[in-house]
This record gives sequence, structure tokens and C-alpha cells, in this order.
Amino acid sequence: MNVGPQVTSRPSDPRSDVYNSDCPGRAVLDHVTNRWGMLILTALGHGPLRFYLLRDRIGGISEKMLSQNLRTLARDGLINREVQPATPPSVTYALTPLGHELAGHLQGLVGWIAAHTGDILTAQQRHDEHT
Repeated sequence: MNVGPQVTSRPSDPRSDVYNSDCPGRAVLDHVTNRWGMLILTALGHGPLRFYLLRDRIGGISEKMLSQNLRTLARDGLINREVQPATPPSVTYALTPLGHELAGHLQGLVGWIAAHTGDILTAQQRHDEHT
């Protein structure tokens, strides 16, 4: 019975194998797939945003968490931080080409979740009724 894609071979370089505990890609995976990283990247997929607009777009994120995640994603090369000289300074965040490519994949996941949330909630309710 075929149930979907199978991982049948491992890359020869352990630095590019996220299943290997020594793979540096695991840190990037954590940065991208945590709740805030994914929401930041997909929000910026619609175009550059200033800090306060990004904060307002992502309900529930504190300014501290937004700042931390933006620094991390910038370090990973996924977003650019552009400061326009003004009083006070105006800071805009945008995806890099690498971040844009990633955000496209994440948008698919976010879209799938939005389309199937009702199904998942129904499954959870059925599960909870039987346990």
C-alpha cells in the first residue's frame, strides 16, 4: 500500500540532511516553522511592511517576539531590514529572493490549513468524544 512520499535515501552530506541531528538546517527549520516565523514570512509574502503594520497583521505577537524573530530571519537571509532616515526612523521589512521562494511554499501550507480547519476540528471533536 502506497501512503505517500517515502524517504528512501539520505543525502551524502550530513549538513544538508535535516533528519541528521548534526544538520545546521535544523536551526533554520525551527526558525521557519515556529508559529511566529511562519506567520511573519507569509505576511511579508504579500509585500514589504513596516514594523507596526506587521505587528498589527499578526495577532497576538508581542513587539519583543516580533523583533527577535525578525532579527533571526534576517540573519538566515530570508528578510531584509531597510531603514529610511527620518525622525523617528522608518523601518520596512521585505522578503529576500530566498525568503520569497520559501514564503510561496509556506503560503500553500497556510492555505491548506485554512481550507481544512473545519475538517480538523470535526476530527478532534470525534476523537475527544471517544477518549
